[in-house]
Amino acid sequence: MIKTKDAHKIAHVLIEALPYIQRFKNKTVVVKFGGNAMIDENLKQSFARDIVMMKLVGINPIVVHGGGPQIGDLLKRLGKTSEFVDGMRVTDSETMDVVEMVLGGLVNKQIVNLINRHGGKAIGLTGKDGDLIHARKINMTRAMPESQSSEIIDIGHVGEVQSIDPSAVEMLAASDFIPVIAPIGVGTDGHSYNINADLVAGKMAEVLKAEKLMLLTNIPGILDKSGQLLTGLSISNIEALIEDGTISGGMIPKTRCAMEALKAGVNSVHIIDGRVEHAVLLEMFTDEGVGTLLLRKR
Repeated sequence: MIKTKDAHKIAHVLIEALPYIQRFKNKTVVVKFGGNAMIDENLKQSFARDIVMMKLVGINPIVVHGGGPQIGDLLKRLGKTSEFVDGMRVTDSETMDVVEMVLGGLVNKQIVNLINRHGGKAIGLTGKDGDLIHARKINMTRAMPESQSSEIIDIGHVGEVQSIDPSAVEMLAASDFIPVIAPIGVGTDGHSYNINADLVAGKMAEVLKAEKLMLLTNIPGILDKSGQLLTGLSISNIEALIEDGTISGGMIPKTRCAMEALKAGVNSVHIIDGRVEHAVLLEMFTDEGVGTLLLRKR
């Protein structure tokens, strides 16, 4: 039997969630799953339950996942050294085989299995399935001050999203399935390309005209220069924070991805702390949330 004091707390949580459930019913939410949330067992379980809960209350979650640490671990076990250029993994043909095996096989199917074990109906996809993700090869350039020119660096099978055909994803979502997407695309040359999961999630949200894009991270959200969480930002705020150096390093591509999604029509982007259990539900269905909310205007 529930104690009276506990009953009030439970009722308050349910009542607080109700308007959000009503507001987002039949809406699409793209969730990028990565970081510690993919490694810690408790966090993996809570993420799977969150996604199933969203589907059960009428929201259409679309999961896009990363897997960089898992790729690095397997490469190490195979005796292959990971090399990075400006944060991007140099991906020769042999490394790309490992990337496909880890992202499209091991990691993808682990997430699918987790969601299914908690009562969902998940189906795993890569960009190759249903002609989902068309990729364009990325060539890096590096300035050469001594010659006042730029050097082109070939980092192999690393790409960006050229286009997305969402037909397969839309069909699955409409049939009560939960799509789980590995960020692998196919180029016009027929080769596979490894694409940053944040970028795939952002483009997927744009194409699907999603209500929300949620990016799980290993930090509380966007922080100011004193380390305090910034809970609500607009596009103009983000641009100013990049300009003055408050947003730097790996957060720059994440926030640029968020800005592009907002400009393309996604209503809101949430950069949330994936180290918090049930972070997705807390951000979706509570007044305070657990990260930074980004909007076109405030």
